[in-house]
Amino acid sequence: MTKSLLSVLNGDRQPTPPIWMMRQAGRYLPEYRAVRAEAGSFLNLCFNPAKAAEVTLQPIKRFGFDGAILFSDILVVPHALGQHVTFEAGEGPRLDPIADREGLKRLGDDLDPAIVEPVYETVRQVKAGLPADVTLLGFCGAPWTVATYMIAGRGGEDQAAARLFAYRDSQGFGQLIDRLVEASVTYLLGQIRAGVDAVQIFDTWAGVLPAPEFRRWCVEPVARIIAGVKQAAPSVPVIVFPKGAGFRLKMTVDHAGADAVGLDWTADADFVRREIQPKVAVQGNIDPLALLAGGDALDRAIDQALSDYAGGRYVFNLGHGILPPTPIGHVERMIERVRGWRP
Repeated sequence: MTKSLLSVLNGDRQPTPPIWMMRQAGRYLPEYRAVRAEAGSFLNLCFNPAKAAEVTLQPIKRFGFDGAILFSDILVVPHALGQHVTFEAGEGPRLDPIADREGLKRLGDDLDPAIVEPVYETVRQVKAGLPADVTLLGFCGAPWTVATYMIAGRGGEDQAAARLFAYRDSQGFGQLIDRLVEASVTYLLGQIRAGVDAVQIFDTWAGVLPAPEFRRWCVEPVARIIAGVKQAAPSVPVIVFPKGAGFRLKMTVDHAGADAVGLDWTADADFVRREIQPKVAVQGNIDPLALLAGGDALDRAIDQALSDYAGGRYVFNLGHGILPPTPIGHVERMIERVRGWRP
């Protein structure tokens, strides 16, 4: 049975674009909220294979998406390297900040198997329960984005702490990036051995960097991760999502070696069709707020994305994660419209 999403990632075009959503397992689903309450905390849910597998499968059972993405978090990697990570309700992640090169000494050289093994078990359990035509996606955070949380100890808008670290001590910052590259390769290969069909690298904060730093801290580390993954698993496609990259997306495509790139909702369609889509598959780029709004605004956004990209290799998705208040009916409307689309 053909996996339409995997087919697009491997170089084919599907007449009806495959569809999945970033953060498709989450708070907009009542069944997710019930399991989350049972787990007691977000990290408990991430590291409970039975429950994490259940919530990974929930949107597949409800909506019939073409892709399931492992339920976990990008901060599993720093947690498994020895940095203390917690999630505060309503406030997001909290980490013990790494303020300078001295702080790197608190990190281990390798991922703690006791932390990452439950994630791999989740993959195995999801794989066993997944329909044969659904692609299973694993993921990790890109080194730059993960480093921003490790250094600041929390999320932020301008990622000033990480940028200052990189400017003031580029060698020390490079040591952290090197550690994250090696850990990310190990982590992704563990997911691949457990059964994922493809992987995505999330670089959520790529857009805050000037062009030279974007190449040094985003493109080059991701290229090294992809090279490491491809050396051991050459047939496994890799998606890169450098949110906010804009026209620098071409730099990612030309130098990182990805099989597909994710587009945020600010992407220029003419540029993408001319410079990006002839080289790799593209994924995205509905504004999550359009999905939240619903109605005619959502219909227009869907039709525009399909008109812009469905003539080539294309995976229908959002330009970032689905927002928690999004009505389920809007998701159903989106799926119906995409699957009923004809050029």
